[in-house]
Amino acid sequence: MTRIDRRAFMAASAASAAVIGAGSRVLAREAGWTSRASLPWAVQEIYAAVWDGKIVTAGGLMMRRGAPLHVEDRVGAYDPARDVWGELPRLPEKRHHPMVMTAGGQLHVVGGYSQTSAGDWVNTMTAWTLRDGGWVSGAALPSPQAEAVGVGLGDRLHLITGRTPAGAANAGWNDQADTDRHLVWSDGRWETARPCPMARNSAATAVLDGAIWVAGGRTVSGGGTGRLDRYDPATDRWDTLAPIPRSYAQNNQVGGGLAMAEAGGRLVAFGGEWFARPGGGVFAETWIYDPARDAWAAGPDMRTPRHGLAAASVGGAVYAIAGGAVVSGGQAVGVVERFGV
Repeated sequence: MTRIDRRAFMAASAASAAVIGAGSRVLAREAGWTSRASLPWAVQEIYAAVWDGKIVTAGGLMMRRGAPLHVEDRVGAYDPARDVWGELPRLPEKRHHPMVMTAGGQLHVVGGYSQTSAGDWVNTMTAWTLRDGGWVSGAALPSPQAEAVGVGLGDRLHLITGRTPAGAANAGWNDQADTDRHLVWSDGRWETARPCPMARNSAATAVLDGAIWVAGGRTVSGGGTGRLDRYDPATDRWDTLAPIPRSYAQNNQVGGGLAMAEAGGRLVAFGGEWFARPGGGVFAETWIYDPARDAWAAGPDMRTPRHGLAAASVGGAVYAIAGGAVVSGGQAVGVVERFGV
């Protein structure tokens, strides 16, 4: 596969048999995905974390026809109990693909791409913590990292995979290369843990049974992967388990740009995109993973297929937030859907 021209992908605007198993019985009491209050602004390439009972997402991007790439600094906070959105203080700088995480009761936004006069994909090292009603700078990453996955586990943050500058240049998407790097933040500093078994970007992650699970993602040379890797922080060990199945509806592997959360002792993965020349598409499928069986089963399709969306779970329900409704950057939405018991 030739090197991806991200600008061409970002300009795209055309939209592009599930097997039900025992593992899908969890979360099946509700008929499927239901609509909730939309994020007040359309955005994609975002992540989310639960903080103080609310689902928080920050930054992101939106493409407008005939206009420069729009990058956000707004921070949305969704209250699932009341089904309403509010706003937290804006980020100190605009970011897309920033990682949102919580640890030790604190909310953090780490890495991502900034937009400067040099380009729209300047990979960053910044780390901010919300404190006393504003964002304060924390320990910077040892080097830039974006399009990663990240979770808080106890009082630690884990930032895994994504993209880092391949050389001296750091302004465009093609300046970046996939990484297997695994950083851990603790006691105000970043340390290196065992790398993820596969370097990739735009994967998804969740915490289940005290472990960190990384699912899907893609590489520039190989496209989407359904790979599922599990990290045990007690032993600093990775194991590889059953991959996410292929989408027969789209005749492509579910992989890049998906989202995932834990609910009911299962992993729930959904969405994502695939590229083709020309075009591509967005996945509607939901896949539910049973760790006891090491098996995925099909769940109900999302009402609005999306990629670059955020995911979080509260009270046994999974929320799919905003994202791109067509492949690449042609149609960001603020749609929120809920799937749960």
